[in-house]
Amino acid sequence: MTATALAQGKKISFRNKEDTVCPICNEVHQRESMFQGGGRLIAGKLTQELRRLYEKNKKFGRVSPNDYVLNVCPRCLYTSFPKDWSTMDADELAKLRESAEIRRKNIELIMGPVDFYQERNLILGAASYLLAIECYQSRKVTVAPTPKKAVCAVRGAWYFDDVNTEFPGMGYDKVRDLLYQKSAGWYTDTMEIMQSGSEPVDAASYLLGPDTDKNWGFDGVIYLSAYLTMKFKEELSSDQASKLNLLIRAKRTLSRLYGSGKASKSKPSVIIDMAKELYDEYNKIIEEMGGEK
Repeated sequence: MTATALAQGKKISFRNKEDTVCPICNEVHQRESMFQGGGRLIAGKLTQELRRLYEKNKKFGRVSPNDYVLNVCPRCLYTSFPKDWSTMDADELAKLRESAEIRRKNIELIMGPVDFYQERNLILGAASYLLAIECYQSRKVTVAPTPKKAVCAVRGAWYFDDVNTEFPGMGYDKVRDLLYQKSAGWYTDTMEIMQSGSEPVDAASYLLGPDTDKNWGFDGVIYLSAYLTMKFKEELSSDQASKLNLLIRAKRTLSRLYGSGKASKSKPSVIIDMAKELYDEYNKIIEEMGGEK
């Protein structure tokens, strides 16, 4: 809870009455959830990254639904989306149990001591997405880890942008940019998985979001893959030729979304309009690089 909310006796979240048991270390704890309604959320604009911004609330201070999305064991820091919490086999269980100390060491190297027995805040929200990425690295294809890592990475990048604003000059901008780049790669991989079926991507459709405000689903995957490729084209390609090929592939993928939007009135105009702007930007840059007309 923020100091503003505490001072005014306002609660943003509550602890569930039901016990949550960690499948890794058997720690019993009560999951934290956000209260709904009551004027807690004041929706702001939608960014080009499909992130919904929220205005600071005079009664409650900072409020973010993403703080409460992930299950985090406060003892061993095992983290996942709730649907994946207990769905693991013996191999996954062993890996996640063996890596508990490394998990804590890694997160504290970046963020300092973290205490998930406390109420969620900006720092714990950011930490939860880094922990989720690390844990999904040990999960098998049955839980569709790639799209989930993509979503966690882009949300983590948003968090670290906010953390960097709050605590400038501490290197959090570097973590933000690394997460954006990781997300770009995982979104591109997700596009390939959607074609090959090597992971059950449909099992992740409920959270593709990428934000909690509006689930753009597979349209969001196509758009974000193209958007992040454009944003990090210098980092994702080693030379001019590979960069051009990267952009051409991304443009062709984006054309599916833009083209389907023109053909169907059921597609939300917001994402189609953003896709058109991005498509035009691709055309301009590719032409300047001497690529396809």
